[in-house]
Amino acid sequence: MKIIKFKNKTKYKYKRKVIVKNLILKISIGLHDFEKKKKQRVRFNIDISTNSNIKPNNNDLSSIVNYEDTINKITYVTEKKHHELLEDLAENIFDIIFKSKIVNKVNIKLEKLDIIKNTESVGIEVAKSKDEQ
Repeated sequence: MKIIKFKNKTKYKYKRKVIVKNLILKISIGLHDFEKKKKQRVRFNIDISTNSNIKPNNNDLSSIVNYEDTINKITYVTEKKHHELLEDLAENIFDIIFKSKIVNKVNIKLEKLDIIKNTESVGIEVAKSKDEQ
């Protein structure tokens, strides 16, 4: 009996992320009356993990997450209305980002920069991912 050896094809495992780091927008946010009257600075840090099986394609931009487009949509949603809670704003951002079918997981960190004296910032960090099936 003759044993045939097949060449081992190298397989790679990828993790692909789009990063928005330290985006600072002046937005209307907060529960208190004084927060509803004056916009405040909020820092956005967002990591977007995408389906690593989809190879980026120059001719098909749906194969990537466009960070400029993502930032523009976040800016729009923050200008459109007052958000009482950072958690509510985070959910709206999740809705925007997960419209892209290639997104698997999103980590969002939102920080109010000027609201509490003696702190650099206060805020939330939330992660959301699609169910693996």
